[in-house]
Amino acid sequence: MRIEPSGTVKKDKDDLRQKYISVREQMDEGEKARRDDAICSVAKGLVSFRYAEYVLLYASTEGEIDISKIAEYAWAQGKKVAFPRCDVATHTMEYHIVGAMEDLSPDSYGIREPSADLPVFRQDEVTGSAVCFVPGLVYDRAGYRLGYGKGFYDRYLSAFSGCKIGVVYSDFILPTVPRGRYDVTVDILLTEKGVRALK
Repeated sequence: MRIEPSGTVKKDKDDLRQKYISVREQMDEGEKARRDDAICSVAKGLVSFRYAEYVLLYASTEGEIDISKIAEYAWAQGKKVAFPRCDVATHTMEYHIVGAMEDLSPDSYGIREPSADLPVFRQDEVTGSAVCFVPGLVYDRAGYRLGYGKGFYDRYLSAFSGCKIGVVYSDFILPTVPRGRYDVTVDILLTEKGVRALK
């Protein structure tokens, strides 16, 4: 059973979340597109990405960093690409392997997901290496993230043994963010200005 963060930590997270959602909403669309493209370009040079057989991505929602070009590049390189499908009742998710962005369709919240009948990526059943690109509203210098408070990624990443890549704008990296008992760190921070290895 997941223990929820204390009231103080939750409030600190909520306050920080609202602040940076507002900052992100005020970003110029052209500037955002340039930053997103730069992040995708930097990702191509990652050793962990180049040698990965499986690439776990996310379908960006409005305001999130768009990394769909990483998917296109991965497919062109013959890699297997997977996107998450969430179970809102249990706050868990599974990644399903897809062959094109057209394999994703909006759920009831408007988040694009693969259909349940597509193959599931099961780490314990594959031999190839895997990387997971993890969205975050903000990250801190230790690799902890602030998401949207539902815990999907923390639950999934706690059992993921591949390389965890946090996707974030360089000015959204803070000295520290409020963290709870079950928050999980990433291994690398990927920004429009380059990569920061954390371990």
